[in-house]
Amino acid sequence: MLDRVLVTVKLYAKGVVLRSVTRGDKIGTKILYKVEEGDFVFSKIDLRNGAWGFVPLELAGALVSGDFPIIRIDQTAVWQDYLTYYLSQPYTWEPFRAVSVGTTGRRRARPDAVMTLPIPLPPLPEQRAIAHVLRTVQRAKEATEGVIAALKELKKSLMQHLFTYGPAPVGAKNFSPQRETELGPLPKEWRVVRLGEVALLERGLSWSKADEGSNGIGVLSIPDILTNGRLNPFPRVHLSKQVTSNKLLVKGDILLVGSSGSAENVGRSGILREEPTSPLAFASFTIRLRGKPDALLQEFAFYLIQSSWIDFAHFSKRAADGKYNLQLRQLQSAFIPLPPLEEQREIARMLQAVDAKIAAKQARRAALEELFKTLLHELMSGRLRLPNIVGRQRSRDSAPDADPLPELED
Repeated sequence: MLDRVLVTVKLYAKGVVLRSVTRGDKIGTKILYKVEEGDFVFSKIDLRNGAWGFVPLELAGALVSGDFPIIRIDQTAVWQDYLTYYLSQPYTWEPFRAVSVGTTGRRRARPDAVMTLPIPLPPLPEQRAIAHVLRTVQRAKEATEGVIAALKELKKSLMQHLFTYGPAPVGAKNFSPQRETELGPLPKEWRVVRLGEVALLERGLSWSKADEGSNGIGVLSIPDILTNGRLNPFPRVHLSKQVTSNKLLVKGDILLVGSSGSAENVGRSGILREEPTSPLAFASFTIRLRGKPDALLQEFAFYLIQSSWIDFAHFSKRAADGKYNLQLRQLQSAFIPLPPLEEQREIARMLQAVDAKIAAKQARRAALEELFKTLLHELMSGRLRLPNIVGRQRSRDSAPDADPLPELED
């Protein structure tokens, strides 16, 4: 019995994907339909949630059941990429609800009714140009994401190098002499100390609902420890009660997630980059780390925490409610490598330079995302037109100095 390739469509405009490769006698559905490259396939049940897509070349010849109608698009009237971008907008799925029938939760879109729904359709050359513009921005965003991923991998490798050999150039042949320590080989001038010897660690404060007030002292909690390694300087909770000075944050303070339902999340950290404009405290289930100025620089400590030197899961205990809680006393006993202050400063500087490049690329990605959303809305609504397009090139009648459109991919 031959194997059959079955495909399905994912929600939220994620397209046609492989469902399974199954022996023919194991397939319960008796009647199946073959799809070809470029076919438009949708789910009767989930079309209202963006479950549709065009069949890619690698899935041509696959099979679907009758719950996935197949529509052949007239390529002389509709450009596939244009329709893909148009239907990628969630508001375009709303009319599909109106043409669905059946009981609640199992309503199915009627194919004949779907075919009657209107869509905006500029001339085919303009459709191609619209798709080209959107694809260009999309590819620029994807390329930027690739650079960000590469920079993050570079940072991981650089951290491993710096915390093993010190701030020596990568690839250098002559490193500082090393010695064996409790943590493995380290530069001879480095010490191995317990975290509590060179840093002050303190838990945050607790409060009741009655202590909250809109004009009081702001409090940062676990959600304010952002995934990019920063702290949110704009707290969502304020307290009307008095807060002692030892619970207030200053520029450079590091906050750790002290309690989480996930062991991997415990110890996640953020650093306060700016001096607070108003008093800012930190909540229970967070732990503040503040290095002793003559021993541990904050920026170095921040990167050390991000590295693998401290196994926070090892210093956590699972409570009855299933959460993992950092044990402060045990954490203070953790061994860490400690370079001289000047080397700490240089290591932090090198890693900050990589972080600055990552932040710049992330800002570019965000700008491209916003540009794509704006262009998608403006072009599909007709508010922004690409007029006078003939074939693959813009007409120069109204703009004789305009550059030609880039070559479009068929």
